[in-house]
Amino acid sequence: MWSSRMARLYRCWESPRSTFGDIVVLCFLVVQSLDGVFTYLGVRFWGPGIEANPLISSAVATVGLGAGLTAAKLVAIGLGILLHLRRIHNLVALLTIVYIAVAILPWTALFIVGNP
Repeated sequence: MWSSRMARLYRCWESPRSTFGDIVVLCFLVVQSLDGVFTYLGVRFWGPGIEANPLISSAVATVGLGAGLTAAKLVAIGLGILLHLRRIHNLVALLTIVYIAVAILPWTALFIVGNP
């Protein structure tokens, strides 16, 4: 039983590198970082009520803006990297696209317009 678990664990490390996966995880990291910066700026400009994600709002209310956002983004980045290491690149790509659609584009629109 233990040997089959270990075999499953190291088998994913033996599979060949994927250029697609490397690019996707890099894009995921950039999008997560942008979301963190945009969220920080948005909350600083317009207050905590501007954040629509209840998990982020709760983290910010509990430990503060910087610490809450940092913790949330580190968890998201860690899970994205875990998916990358497990070679689940299509899901990382999908999550990247979703984050662009529901986080980056709305924040960008708010910053361009100037008022929520």
